[in-house]
Amino acid sequence: MRVFVAVVEEGGLSAAARRLHISQPALSQTVGGLEREFGVQLLVRSSTGVQPTEAGLVLLAEARGVLARYDSAVAAMAAHTASGGGVLRIGVPLELPAELLSHALADLAAAYPATRVQALHLSSAAQLAALREGTLDLGLLRERPVGQDLDAMLVVEENLGVLLAGDLAARLGEPGGIRLDALAGLEWIGFARSGSPAWYDALTAILRSHGIDVGEPVEGQALIAEVKLAAVGTGRAFTLAPPNWSQPLPETVTWSALAGHPLVRRTWAVWPAGSHRRDLGHLVAALEQPPAP
Repeated sequence: MRVFVAVVEEGGLSAAARRLHISQPALSQTVGGLEREFGVQLLVRSSTGVQPTEAGLVLLAEARGVLARYDSAVAAMAAHTASGGGVLRIGVPLELPAELLSHALADLAAAYPATRVQALHLSSAAQLAALREGTLDLGLLRERPVGQDLDAMLVVEENLGVLLAGDLAARLGEPGGIRLDALAGLEWIGFARSGSPAWYDALTAILRSHGIDVGEPVEGQALIAEVKLAAVGTGRAFTLAPPNWSQPLPETVTWSALAGHPLVRRTWAVWPAGSHRRDLGHLVAALEQPPAP
């Protein structure tokens, strides 16, 4: 609801994303989820921005009232929270394995019930800046930062596969998976370098070494799941994804492993080296422990 109110008040998705310090793709997905939940169009999009529909105006009034009451309740309860409680701000990238955070946050909630977690969808670059500005307590980054001001711990490694049109995957498939060089001639639907420069450089170096022409996406382009899948479904493009990709796939698109697992995506938990928060330390320790099978 905060996202929806911000979009209406700012008159556009980009401005709302900047105001809330979240990525535009995450914001678009949130608005789309609201429209699916209510089963009605809430916003009308145009080249000049967005405007609420009649149903959107009704939700705007209700949302403002709900948020005002929620903020009032949080303020009233602040005086009664246990020592050590507060807000723990966590940066989360897109396509994070669901089980990575779910077990760790459940463990944190049991040990520190007074701590309230605020998750923000941000790129690695935005998380790194927020950590150094002191506006983020923990980041989940695609690259390990350089410097002594931040501590880091590797929390997950994923062998990336490829999403392709089903008939194309059938033609390229081999017993050990699809060879990376077999994707030469297809367009890579990726991400902008500004979001995670070190990971982008490492990834594209491997793609180029296998004959794949890499053209950097336009800065600010909203590469949400629907956009990626629509491009892949044409049979002229591919995108990379882990085997447990959370988004449902249309019947025309399939996931395939890459032969030899040439692309490994790593995610690091990163936090200020000088932090003495016990709830943060507990969460980091929980992230270090893999979830029970």
